[in-house]
Order: sequence, then C-alpha cells, then structure tokens
Amino acid sequence: MSTRSRTLIGIVAGAVFGFSASLTSGVIAEHSGANANAAMQAGTNPAALPWEEARLFAEVYERIKREYVDDVDDHALMDKAIRGMVAALDPHSAFLDTDEFEEIRLSTMGSYPGVGIEVVAEDSAVKILRPIEGSPADQAGLLPGDQIVKIDDTDIGADLAGAIAHMRGSSGSVVKLTVLRPTTGQTLDFSLRRAKVEVHSVAQQSLEPGYGYLRITGFSETTADDVNHAIARLKRDNPAGIKGLVLDLRNNPGGVLEAGVAVADAFLNEGVIVTADGRTPDARFRMDATPGDAIDGAPLVVLVNGGSASASEIVAGALKDHGRAELIGHKTYGKGSVQTVMPLSHGGAVKLTTSRYFTPSGASIHGKGIVPDIVAQGAEDPPAELLATKGAAPLASRDKEVRLALDALKDEVKVKVAKAPISSAALVKAAFVP
Repeated sequence: MSTRSRTLIGIVAGAVFGFSASLTSGVIAEHSGANANAAMQAGTNPAALPWEEARLFAEVYERIKREYVDDVDDHALMDKAIRGMVAALDPHSAFLDTDEFEEIRLSTMGSYPGVGIEVVAEDSAVKILRPIEGSPADQAGLLPGDQIVKIDDTDIGADLAGAIAHMRGSSGSVVKLTVLRPTTGQTLDFSLRRAKVEVHSVAQQSLEPGYGYLRITGFSETTADDVNHAIARLKRDNPAGIKGLVLDLRNNPGGVLEAGVAVADAFLNEGVIVTADGRTPDARFRMDATPGDAIDGAPLVVLVNGGSASASEIVAGALKDHGRAELIGHKTYGKGSVQTVMPLSHGGAVKLTTSRYFTPSGASIHGKGIVPDIVAQGAEDPPAELLATKGAAPLASRDKEVRLALDALKDEVKVKVAKAPISSAALVKAAFVP
C-alpha cells in the first residue's frame, strides 16, 4: 500500500470557517512579488499575473478602511479576507488559524492532553456525553448527563468551543470543573489533573455466538490498530470462529484517508482500494490492498447512512465494488474529494481540496453517494448505544438495522454451508448410517 508525505484528511461538510470576502492588497503584494520572481525563474511571463484584480482588491480594502461605519482592525480584516477566499473555493476548503490547526491536528492523532470527556451543547448548556474510559474525568467520577457550569470558576453557558479550549492544556496541569448533576440537583466541584487521553474510534461487541459487530465513529491515525485489536477481542470471545461480521459506519464523517484505506485493506486480499486525480503529483495516487483478510473471508455486512462520508465512503465503496461486503442502510453522504492540510510559514494552515477520488470501479461518488444493496425502510435512526451493563437488551433488539444486518449474515452463512462440498469421509459415514 502506498504512503503519502502529507496527512490527507477527508472531512464531511460541516461548519465553514469564515465568510466570502476579498483578499487585501497587503496579502496580494507580498505574494505577487514572490510569484513574479518564481515566474521569471521558470521562464514564464509575470505580466500574466492578475494586476487589475490586485488593484481592485486594494481599492475595496481602502474603501472599507475609510468609509465602513465601524473602524475595522487591519489584522481582523485580512483574516476575514483570507478565510473568505479559501472558503469560496468549495465547502471543504478552509483557512485555519493556529488554534483551529491544532484542533484538527489533535482530532486526527487519536490522543490529546486533557481531561477526557465528550461534550455537546444542549439545552443552553454544555453537557457531558460520556467520560472516556480510564481518563481523569472517568477516574474522578464525572457522569454522562452532567452539565458543566463553570471551568476554573468562569461561567461557560452553552459555549462548547470555549469549554473545550478551557479543558485542554498541558499534561500535569490542573483544571477545576463545576458541574450540575441533574439526577440529584447537586452542584459538584472536580479538580482534574490533565493527562494524555487516548481516544478510540472503534468499539466491538458479539451479537450472537460467532457473529461480531464493529463500530467505527471516525478515522484517526490509531483507527487501523484499533480495528485489529477489536477483531482480536471478537475472536477471543468467539473461540469457535467468526461466522460473520457487521461493520457499522453510520454517522462516521471520515477523517484520515490512509486510515480508511487500511480498514478496507483489513478485509481485502488484493485489488484497488481507491484512486485519485489532481493537479500535482502528490494529488494523483492509487492505493492497493495487500494479502490477508482479518476475518478469513467470513461474510461481511457494512451499515451506512447519510452521515457516512469521505473515508467511510472509501471503505464502503471498495468493499462493495470487490463484492466483499453487502451494504445495508441508507444512501451515503457523497463526498468524493480529498483535502490536504498544509502548514503555513507564519502559523496556522490551509486545508485545500487537492484530489477527487474514485472507487475501484472508477466511479466518482461526489454529490451522489453510494446506494446500499439493501435500503432500510423508514427514517434514519442513529446507531443504538453499545450497553455493557449486565442484563441490557441485546443490540440487535434495540437497533433495527443491526438486526437486518445480522439476519443478512445468517442467510449468507446458510447459503455458504449449503454450497460447501461434502468431504469423502462424510460421504462414507453417511453411507453406513442405518
């Protein structure tokens, strides 16, 4: 399988940083000089540069500075102009300042320094979805449903981004969380010492003896290893072997491209996984499967929906095109482009769409999505929670699409058994049965 020098990140369309605006004259001047020198060295005509547009930018900038109703800071105006220029390219390209670049870098690493809780803005408050197992928050006794009221005695309200930024920090430092526990009505204080938190995007569970379930919520640098470990645990829990596996990619927005390729490779012995085309040599590539199937060719069903995007679609498309898996659920999002995150010399980064990718059959799914082999009826329900508590109802009874996938696996196993050749020993034994 080929590797890339830069991290390629496929991210589903989400919040677009900035708004559409024009580039300022200062920015143009700086880059125009560099571009002109490069053009001369390359033997091209620097007069081809858009000087008229540069003058237009300068004029608009000057009008804003002189006549806009409020005084606008130069730095803020340039920042908005750069963000607008990049954001206007497509919904997936963006300019990232230093903090945003660090956030996206951490999201792809699979670990970060912090307290280890998943949070969401809900009902005008920042609510804890769950503490990550083994994290400082988990060890301190924070619970799902707790509402974060203050961080270091500062009111948070519903400022999700602010809460996340406040909770991040260097390992070993201490942060104080004040939470409201709705179940008791108590307000509690927790002093947490930040530590390196491992974020695992993979979870597994046995549905029935011989039938496993694997959920991937995103693709980070650790996802491929996490998948291998999860399959090893399923094999340990099913000593008679894995008869079939459900791979759940519902509501998985994507992530690191190489991680998606590695997951597809885990279930393929050979063949193309994905190809891509772009303007630069780095943007044109092909990635192939290597020998070895993690579940030894056992039947595989992949669950997808409208929230399955980017790297999720690369996995689903490769497994579908090679006939390795049956897809069940709802049509995927349809993001067939690759973004490269490029650090900038003065800090921050630019996330640019650099490639369009194609499934092994040569199809582009951009704006189209992938239609499953079996389309689930009714509305798209989110995946049911994986409950580890004793006496909890089985996942297949709480999630209709998991039930559908399990039934499909059982049917495929029956067909596989019926088609299997009968050994000569079995024939001899059958002949002598009275």
